[in-house]
Amino acid sequence: MKLLIRIFVSAILVMLISYLMTGVTVDSFTTSLIVAIVLGLLNLIVKPVLILFTIPVTILTLGLFLLVINAVIILLCDNLVDGFSVNSFWTALFFSIVLTISESIVFKLTDNDWYFPRNSALKYNSLKTWLGCKNFIILQPNFIM
Repeated sequence: MKLLIRIFVSAILVMLISYLMTGVTVDSFTTSLIVAIVLGLLNLIVKPVLILFTIPVTILTLGLFLLVINAVIILLCDNLVDGFSVNSFWTALFFSIVLTISESIVFKLTDNDWYFPRNSALKYNSLKTWLGCKNFIILQPNFIM
């Protein structure tokens, strides 16, 4: 269930980012779902192989070459999925950075069981810690238990 929710959230983010960015087009929501699934599979299968082959370059660049690998994964997805297109390498690089940051924010905000509000106080306290604002008050919504 959690995997399906992550795929759905990633598809929504792909649609939103493609709407806001020039150079990235997605034909429909179904295409964005396919893009989210293909990106997940490419990150699972192809990305570890690319990382393994490029370890010396990654060490030399202090890990910055991983951004290039992410852009290559986006370009591979562009070639595999009809209805999803990225204009250039730099657009793919920026798209991968924005998608990674937005996914990490959304998944951190929603935590592991966002559809179950039983630990809302714990969730918001961890959000305060993650944002680095331990001395600030974040208003917590009142959930009916």
